Amino acid sequence: MTTTDKLNFLTSVESLRLLVDAELDRLTHYGSGCPTVLQEAIRHSLLSPGKRLRPMLVLMAARACGQQDNTALSAASAVEMVHTYSLIHDDLPAMDDDDLRRGIPTCHRLFGEANAILAGDALLAQAFEVLAGADAPPEIIARCCQELATAAGATQLVGGQVDDLAGVNEEPCLDRLEAIHRRKTGAIFRVALRLGAITGGGSDEQVASLDTYGSKLGLAFQVTDDLLDEEGDENAVGKRTGKDAARGKLTFPGMLGKAESGRRASTLIDEACQALAGFGEAAQPLVLLARFVLDREK
Repeated sequence: MTTTDKLNFLTSVESLRLLVDAELDRLTHYGSGCPTVLQEAIRHSLLSPGKRLRPMLVLMAARACGQQDNTALSAASAVEMVHTYSLIHDDLPAMDDDDLRRGIPTCHRLFGEANAILAGDALLAQAFEVLAGADAPPEIIARCCQELATAAGATQLVGGQVDDLAGVNEEPCLDRLEAIHRRKTGAIFRVALRLGAITGGGSDEQVASLDTYGSKLGLAFQVTDDLLDEEGDENAVGKRTGKDAARGKLTFPGMLGKAESGRRASTLIDEACQALAGFGEAAQPLVLLARFVLDREK
């Protein structure tokens, strides 16, 4: 991606980020029924500075299928809530034991472990509340809830997290490493694209194409994330400490080396973009986003 392309991309997605941020802010004023500390813990994590990559994928996928935001905004908010819940729990002492997330203290460091766990629990529940209340036909809502529940569950996000934790100090195995991250990282990328296509009225073929794009993009994102983590670049994504490799967890550069990891990420991004060929110009924002993900390592 050239400097001009990157600037154009960042300009074009800023409106999407602001749209998502405004909706998340609106959805997290709970009123008197919610304990103040719980609301503060939720908002601290959900509204912290971030690119909103996953909700943007929902909105971009819906637009690629010919629809504007509408129902897709509810799906985008739900995806970000599930993603944030997973980060809150991932940072806990029993998991990755991190002090910083996106450059600010992690939820449990500010509000205690119990409140952090409960904030994550509340966000997971609210994600489905938001989806269930979306302005869409019941069959669309039901399908979206099922898709998100599967992506967040035992065989995908949570299962990938369990295997990632179990992989500390294991013998390197590329197939296992990819399987972990196709679930731990890739599942939410894929479901973001699928929800966008479903709420956008996409055909089965369009849903499948966007699913392929999401699978390739999610794995490429993890490879570049591992590269950034190893390089200790704290400004790129927010949490760049090199701790994964230091604690003995499997990483792509640790297994393949930096150069081969970079080539693998580039190939995955090319394959992701190829999956969008049937959309024509409507998918250009998704193509640019994929190139931007690859460029995070530079």
